[in-house]
Amino acid sequence: MAVQSERHLAVVTDAWEPQVNGVVRTWQEMVRRLKRRGWRVTVIHPGEFRCRPLPSDPEIAYAWNVWPELPRRLSALRPDALHLVTEGPLGMTARIWCGLHGYRFTSSYHTRFPEFIEERMGIPLWGTYGLARWFHNRAERTLVPTESLMRVLEARGFRKCAPWTHGVDTARFRPELRGELPFARPVALYVGRVSVEKNLEPFLGLKMAGTKLVVGDGPARAELEARYPEARFLGVREGEELARLFASADVFVFPSRTDTFGLVLLEALASGTPVACYPVTGPVDVVNDASVAGLDEDLGRAVEHALTCSRERCREFAEARSWDAAERILEGALVPMRRG
Repeated sequence: MAVQSERHLAVVTDAWEPQVNGVVRTWQEMVRRLKRRGWRVTVIHPGEFRCRPLPSDPEIAYAWNVWPELPRRLSALRPDALHLVTEGPLGMTARIWCGLHGYRFTSSYHTRFPEFIEERMGIPLWGTYGLARWFHNRAERTLVPTESLMRVLEARGFRKCAPWTHGVDTARFRPELRGELPFARPVALYVGRVSVEKNLEPFLGLKMAGTKLVVGDGPARAELEARYPEARFLGVREGEELARLFASADVFVFPSRTDTFGLVLLEALASGTPVACYPVTGPVDVVNDASVAGLDEDLGRAVEHALTCSRERCREFAEARSWDAAERILEGALVPMRRG
């Protein structure tokens, strides 16, 4: 799709500020870059509607009663292109609206939504994958962040999947910020939501020397903090303080089995910190390189290997992954919302 001045893109997402996660950071970066390229971008997010707390995670607000307000807004905006980020109430409502009017849109697959729902609510995968297929198969293209996830989705009947990628801000996350920490080394760091789907217990239960740091917040924090008093829970950290923690850790541990990418993996590597994770979708696509990461079904062994990796090599690995490619792929995937 050729870029013209003031082409208008509407982005509908159920994940936006003040949430702090990889989906929000990815789209903040995409919006910034597209605007720099001459696009006018309107982000429609839960903060513009009445919201309720998610029952399984009260810190996340979801928009409710969005019909007919959302269709009315989209009709008034008349965007040239439309992208649906999430399968939540806003995304689903926009998907229905497009179907009713024959409008075209693109989508992206950021979270393993069926596995997330199964973990939180016990709803079987066949039902939620059916809903996800209905949502994404109406899209002209569904951007998928890793090759292995794309194969999983295609095997489950998803059509028109296209490979995407994510990048890392190598100016913000950099080894030069490394400094001393008031904790015994080696320091094993986790950054992210403190919630059940992040699978933190295998990390917190590791028998290892040094200190385990948890940066972030979420509904499981109080319980995990009580059960694992030897770990240090620092809460949310942002900006340069967060970047210093990334650089000052000795290993970054990513115990999730359901994340589709794991942007924090690249942020750790850009900071010169090797990573330890399970060999599952997401990590195997992002850091399947023994010189910068330990990938093992035994998370303790993964940590041991990561601690032997070269911090210089970690930085070199991250420098080869930029946001430029992600922006080009997204821009190239967009289609005119109205036919003809």
